[in-house]
Formats: sequence, C-alpha cells, structure tokens
Amino acid sequence: MKTKVMSAAIVAGAVATAVAGISLPNTASAQAKEKCYGVSLKGQNDCKAGPGTTCAGTSTIDYQGNAWTLVPKGTCETMELPGDRKGSLTELDRDLPKA
Repeated sequence: MKTKVMSAAIVAGAVATAVAGISLPNTASAQAKEKCYGVSLKGQNDCKAGPGTTCAGTSTIDYQGNAWTLVPKGTCETMELPGDRKGSLTELDRDLPKA
C-alpha cells in the first residue's frame, strides 16, 4: 500500500513538473515581425547592408536603403522618418554609401 502511495506521489510530481515546464509564448517575442528597409540608424541594422558588409550592425549611413531591421508586422511602411523618408518592405536606392 505504501508503494502505491509513493508511486502516485511520484507520478503526480512528474506531471506537475512537466506542466510547469511548459511555458506560454512571450507575447513580445511571438509578435509577427517583418524586414523593413531604410529605417535603421548607422550600425544598428539587423542584417544586410549592401556590398562589402557582412550582417548585423554593418550599415554605414543612417536610414541606409539596402539595410533592414525587424519591426512589428504592418508598421514598416507607415514609419515616419526624417526628411520625408518611409520604410520599405523591399530594398531602396536611397541613402546608399558611396562606392
């Protein structure tokens, strides 16, 4: 009888541990994102900054048109930036480093 009680306690403990280990997605990180070109400041892009660069943090100009940053989905093209610039879902030909 004592063995059944301990077994039940072990099973209950295992189930409680398993349930506690399941975490709900963090709403901030689970939020849908999209690549937005031309919105990052110099050196603050998430990736791609044209020829001669590697990846994150390699943009050399503020609002560089061929560098992107992840932003909440649906906000890219409505971002208001200095100089009447807007973000874009595709690469831009503006604000590129001189070759």
